[in-house]
Amino acid sequence: MAALKIKSRSECRWDGVSLGEVMIRLDPGDTRIKTARSFAVWEGGGEYNVARALKRSFGLETAIVTGIVDNEIGYLLQDLIFQGGVDMSHVKWFPFDGVGNECRVGLNFTERGFGLRGAVGVSDRGRSAASQLKPGDVDWRKIFAEEGVRWFHCGGIFAALSASTPGVVAEAMKAARESGTVISYDLNYRPSLWKAIGGKERAQEVNREIARYVDVMIGNEEDFTAALGFAVEGVSENVTNLSSASFKKMIERVVKEFPNFRAIATTLREVRSATVNDWAAILYYDGDFYESTKRERLEIFDRVGGGDSFASGLIYGFLAGKTPQEAVEWGAAHGALAMTTPGDTSMASLKEIEKLVRGGSARVER
Repeated sequence: MAALKIKSRSECRWDGVSLGEVMIRLDPGDTRIKTARSFAVWEGGGEYNVARALKRSFGLETAIVTGIVDNEIGYLLQDLIFQGGVDMSHVKWFPFDGVGNECRVGLNFTERGFGLRGAVGVSDRGRSAASQLKPGDVDWRKIFAEEGVRWFHCGGIFAALSASTPGVVAEAMKAARESGTVISYDLNYRPSLWKAIGGKERAQEVNREIARYVDVMIGNEEDFTAALGFAVEGVSENVTNLSSASFKKMIERVVKEFPNFRAIATTLREVRSATVNDWAAILYYDGDFYESTKRERLEIFDRVGGGDSFASGLIYGFLAGKTPQEAVEWGAAHGALAMTTPGDTSMASLKEIEKLVRGGSARVER
């Protein structure tokens, strides 16, 4: 396994570009979806969350490639993305037919959970604009060869949206590879997305094809088993708490089948309750394993986006030239902080993340 080769900032317009759907999240706050009378509005999406954090938390230049419908709801989403600072010059706008039969903005109703009551998410995203992106819709040569990109990120959520989106992912990754851009992919397996289009068999078919182009593979225990088919001996695919020992055991098989992987990373989460988790991460890089600080009994306000924040912190570490140990520490610290605030996206600052990486506490700052 060779080390990552990352382009310099001087030769690229973008530090990072993400491809994926951006939805509007409707958050009922302290109550339930089924009893709510008002909702807080956030924007979010697995791939977008990474680009936004790289911009807002880490100060890097990022862009999102997605599809948005041309109506008032689309403009609301645009305004939310503007607040996050992510560039939208490569967004494809789709015409609105008046009622949403052909195209719409995806909605995601998500309640946070508390104690023994787990978080609940209900998607309402059929016929979304992003799902209708097709090969040929995006000028990838302009993005990668002309403008220049240091790091490209995508994931299994976007790949599962429609029959055409896996082709868009492959098209983007081929262009990224030709230009020397590092490619990361978060498997992000969601059973609900694959249910009507072939289930796990189709998920593995799609993700194993995409994996051939990936440099940095990210995923938790269910992702590697359900989306790539790498079951760990003695561990079922429904396991919720993968240990570092189990992860290490699995890696030997993974890198043998996908020698193109330059790094593999996962979060290690033990769910004690919806609001208390043990939290850590592990990185396989250049033949060695690196484990982050383990934060036992981490108190969680909103767990949505924790994995995306881990991914963005890890990516920042590599882009900033940090060691693999530092990179996994930055990822784990950022993921932990992101889960202390509401919404899908991170509200953590670079200063706050660095303080936690260095062992800082929650003592009040005045």
